[in-house]
Amino acid sequence: MLEVLLTSIGLVMIVEGVLYFFLASNLNKLFKILSTINPQTIKNISVFSALIGLCLIYFTFKYYDN
Repeated sequence: MLEVLLTSIGLVMIVEGVLYFFLASNLNKLFKILSTINPQTIKNISVFSALIGLCLIYFTFKYYDN
């Protein structure tokens, strides 16, 4: 279980690192765009994304458990 958790955290860090690497030149533009979006919209998208991730993890363990 700990192995899966550490692997998952590592994968998230890799994806975020690669994302920031490719967006480094446009990061200020991205922050300006995000500052114009309603904070409630950002919260809704974040909650939806977290629920999708939770469902993905749940069904992965449910159907592929050894």
